[in-house]
Amino acid sequence: MKKYLSMLLLGVTAMVAVNAAQAGAIDDAVKRGTLKVGMDPTYMPFEMTNKRGEIIGFEVDLLKAMTKAMGVKLELVSTGYDGIIPALLTDKFDMIGSGMTLTQERNLRLNFSDPFIVVGQTLLIRKELEGTIKSYKDLNTADYRITSKLGTTGEMVAKKLISKAKYHGYDNEQEAVLDVVNGKADAFIYDAPYNVVALSKVGNGKLTFLDKPFTYEPLAFGLKKGDFDSLNFINNFLHQIHEDGTYDRIHDKWFKSTEWLKDME
Repeated sequence: MKKYLSMLLLGVTAMVAVNAAQAGAIDDAVKRGTLKVGMDPTYMPFEMTNKRGEIIGFEVDLLKAMTKAMGVKLELVSTGYDGIIPALLTDKFDMIGSGMTLTQERNLRLNFSDPFIVVGQTLLIRKELEGTIKSYKDLNTADYRITSKLGTTGEMVAKKLISKAKYHGYDNEQEAVLDVVNGKADAFIYDAPYNVVALSKVGNGKLTFLDKPFTYEPLAFGLKKGDFDSLNFINNFLHQIHEDGTYDRIHDKWFKSTEWLKDME
């Protein structure tokens, strides 16, 4: 009997420990009073740093609406994109909110929320190549040099679909775009929303935008595997803001207006 009670108590203790471990990022943030989000603030207009040093953008505003609904403060943890998944897995922050594409490869390491927007890869090419380069397929030769940001789906797609071209990646988007502007590369591959802004902000009249996306890329929030309670909250939040008009208001601020460009350096 004593042995049975001992085993029963051990089982109950284990269940309590498992439940505590599965409390999840959202529950932890509510208890702490702060949601910590890992973000690389270089992806216009999703997350970027303005001339006052503040991190602003479409995804930032979504996160502000989320933390308001949670009744907590938002803490953005600036993190290089190529190390952002390891940083989450080692508890540097609660979740990833950094324009991350939900890929099957990443999904093996992380749980993802429902997508909050769908984008696709597009090309900024040297003006001189207008008419010669009509799609990414035309770049797939050793005659061309392409670039993108390291660790992104732009790099993945470049190496997979344009593998015959010479490739050089950069730690940030603007450096890579300037490589094309300065004639050191022939094309920059990246998400359509960023390329729209980069064309006018740093293109200097030297780029042509091939604006038809050639990939399907849902962007989502990333969490540790097994954190289903947090996914439930985030997905319900995304559904709510889509229905009550909050999402449209935030989306239009960043994608249908260029007023925010005045706040950039």
